[in-house]
Amino acid sequence: MSRRNYQPLPLHRMNWSDLSEDQVAQALQPAISGPTAPSSPSAVLTGQRLKIITDDGPTLEYDFRTARDLTLSENGGPAIATGYGALPSRNLVLISHMIPGTQRGYNLVVDTHHGLATVFEVSFSEYAKQETAAAEAAKRAPQFRMGRRNREVMRQVWFGVVDDGRSKPAERHVWTNRLEGKGIHWTQDDGTELLEFYLSIISSNFNELTRTGGELTFCSPSDYVMIDDHQFIYSRIESEFSGAFTLQVIDLFNMTQKGVRLGLTEKDLLEYRLFTGNGKITGQIATFEVFGNNADTRGARRVYRPIETFEIMTDAEAREQAINNAHAFGDGAGSGSSNMGGYKSERVTKFAGRKMVVRTDNGGPALDYDFVDDKKLRWRYSGDADWREAWYEMYEPDEDLFFFAHFLDAEYPRSCAMVAFDMKNGLTTVVKGTTGTPYRNNETSVSHHFGTFQTAGGPTPPLYVRHGWTDEMVGECVTWNYQRGNPGLTSMHFYTTPQSYSWVIFNPDGSGGMQWSSPGWYSKLRDGVYIMAWIEEACNGTLGVICYNSRTMHDAGFGYHLGTRGLTLNVIGARARHAGRFNIQQYVGIQA
Repeated sequence: MSRRNYQPLPLHRMNWSDLSEDQVAQALQPAISGPTAPSSPSAVLTGQRLKIITDDGPTLEYDFRTARDLTLSENGGPAIATGYGALPSRNLVLISHMIPGTQRGYNLVVDTHHGLATVFEVSFSEYAKQETAAAEAAKRAPQFRMGRRNREVMRQVWFGVVDDGRSKPAERHVWTNRLEGKGIHWTQDDGTELLEFYLSIISSNFNELTRTGGELTFCSPSDYVMIDDHQFIYSRIESEFSGAFTLQVIDLFNMTQKGVRLGLTEKDLLEYRLFTGNGKITGQIATFEVFGNNADTRGARRVYRPIETFEIMTDAEAREQAINNAHAFGDGAGSGSSNMGGYKSERVTKFAGRKMVVRTDNGGPALDYDFVDDKKLRWRYSGDADWREAWYEMYEPDEDLFFFAHFLDAEYPRSCAMVAFDMKNGLTTVVKGTTGTPYRNNETSVSHHFGTFQTAGGPTPPLYVRHGWTDEMVGECVTWNYQRGNPGLTSMHFYTTPQSYSWVIFNPDGSGGMQWSSPGWYSKLRDGVYIMAWIEEACNGTLGVICYNSRTMHDAGFGYHLGTRGLTLNVIGARARHAGRFNIQQYVGIQA
């Protein structure tokens, strides 16, 4: 029987409750007993006292009475009794507890060998207060489109020392990029199996194979703290989803993790548990900071909130923009060179004056084409009497392999066709994008169609062979530079599963920055030449489709977007660098 729990909705589509503070307080009541765990609680701290002094933060004095009960004094205040859990890892101890009568708690990693400590103070029902203060400082409106986010765990990180009577060390645990570029497959002691990828110094990518089914990967703001060259602290907060907080101590010598997860589930129930896990490295890709930049002074961690900032349009607004403010390739003047098309290839003009018939299988679109000139074509659905005109642009990503795009019907919802055709074998792939999904009228939906084409002087197509789906790109990481300059407009694609991908926006110093992920689809046209399509769901709704040549490390593609400034069909053209590969195909896709 499969251990995978395929969810009916991905995390970014789930209706996470906008809970009141009182509802959160009610859900947190069991947390006072401390976290649960699959095994008996560790008694490593029983009978010990511990005083931690943080820099510019709290002073915490602990008395660990049993393996499950402690008392805490904050900043010299009265002692408070609460439950806790602890997990040892070599010279480190992870401690987690909440504070009675509050929505706050502490997760500590104590380094008994060096007398150091890193403290994560966590709290619920704090987003609205912090966002209001940030908005006032930035002189903007606060972001409450998705509610008050009381369920989201907020965190404050403090570095400090253990006051044990010895002289206090001058060093501290530090922010780090030493995990950046690494991927690990984890199997935890409760049977949870997941993939984690640390492609940034402020974010991470995770695929919960058993928990969510593993079809899609997701990204969350994250922290990375270095203990030494083989021990690290990693945390993430699922900010645009459940709001849950995960912290773990990673040991790269024996490939183990000791961690805690705190948050509210999709049923608004408390999840507060300790876990352990065993890992396997899936790969280490390149990083792009200058040598000697270790991210130990990284600055504030940013939180990417694409769901919060997504443009909301009414049906009437979407219809108006799609029908009356639609522009393809600058209406013949050309477009894309100043944005994501800064490295577009030479436009193909040699099909001007020629005709073509495209047929796709299984009831897919059948299209007749008349390329009037090098910018305008006429098209019709095969069998229709009337022709329609559209602007187009065409490129040649590989020898005698061509890729062009144009608007389809002027009715609403609007559509576009992106057509790849191979003059060596008569095969074609049509990617059709249409405005609107059940979730957002200004997102795009997509369909893929494989078939053949005929044109004068072209090859006779095969009867049965077709372009088709592939997983050959899964695990690849490729940087894309869209504009001249350093870094110019540059991002990194991570092709995560056969159904999804993730992108990383680089920080100014070349380190990995904010990330998001979306559904993605991969089809193979030739050896080393692929069509990759994605929809930036819950982000901006754009459909991007590129034909990627892994030999030339270049692409030819198109972007289709509906927003408050109109419907656009533009060029994508970028130069690529291969950053490495994760060996993850055995974990993703259909499992036997």
